[in-house]
Amino acid sequence: MLVWVPATWVADVLRDMDDVDVKVVEPSDLADLPDTVADVEFYVPSFFPKPATAAVMGRMPGLKVVQTLTAGVDKLRPHVPPGVVLCNARGAHDASTAEWVVAAILASLRDFPSFARATSWDYHPTSALAESTVLIVGHGSIGQATERRLAGFEVNVLRVARQPRAGVHGLSDLPSLLGQADVVVLLVPFTPETAGMVDAEFLARMKDGALLVNAARGPVVDTSALLTELAAGRLRAAMDVTDPEPLPPGHPLWTAPGVLITPHVAASTPVSMHRVAALVRSQVSAYLSGAPLANVITAAY
Repeated sequence: MLVWVPATWVADVLRDMDDVDVKVVEPSDLADLPDTVADVEFYVPSFFPKPATAAVMGRMPGLKVVQTLTAGVDKLRPHVPPGVVLCNARGAHDASTAEWVVAAILASLRDFPSFARATSWDYHPTSALAESTVLIVGHGSIGQATERRLAGFEVNVLRVARQPRAGVHGLSDLPSLLGQADVVVLLVPFTPETAGMVDAEFLARMKDGALLVNAARGPVVDTSALLTELAAGRLRAAMDVTDPEPLPPGHPLWTAPGVLITPHVAASTPVSMHRVAALVRSQVSAYLSGAPLANVITAAY
């Protein structure tokens, strides 16, 4: 079976597998395609798929499985050919992303960015995480991992998911919960339903001084509406993702008050790389043996 992967560190976990021919291929355009493209059965695109990726999949008549290295599949899903199984990397990035969320909350509430920029002894008291209410919007595997890491911080956790379940509110309850939260963490997938969900009305329901943490996707948040609240000093934000992304030089978010920005690095750790490579190996093994694949994306994504 021919497997295309985007990097050597992914290929290395497959090289000792019987019946697997693994090639490191991530073409930037169709002119770069090897002739073997027609034989690819299992395809692993890069973390940040190139513009040509959609067309590349269309040149793979033998393609059966697309396995992403990311939990989000919004950039790829519309282009996966009919009949091809799409799987994401759910679970592989939970630890790293949850660490980023907790670190971003602590850094923002304790005003680390301000202290780091100071060139003199700028003493001032800060907020604290203890005795806060944290609202996790998107209580999937990353949300659950985040809650586990918050367990020692003496916080009250509110949970929201697409559908309600024991201890977890449904999306219909979200408007009434926003005013209770000191910290609102966004971990929802990017779908037509979540695009722009954090709009002016959503933000207006948040309590004065609350912190918005976005580790989901940039377009989940209406950037203009957020900038209005930040400029007024009513809300703060910690963002690993932005809209637009990459955030261009001179964009107002860079200089907005109360903002901490990182360049989409929440899952960029050796732990995530190790776990996602192990997932790819497990998925290839399952496919070869006819066992069920994990993390199959369905209409309910």
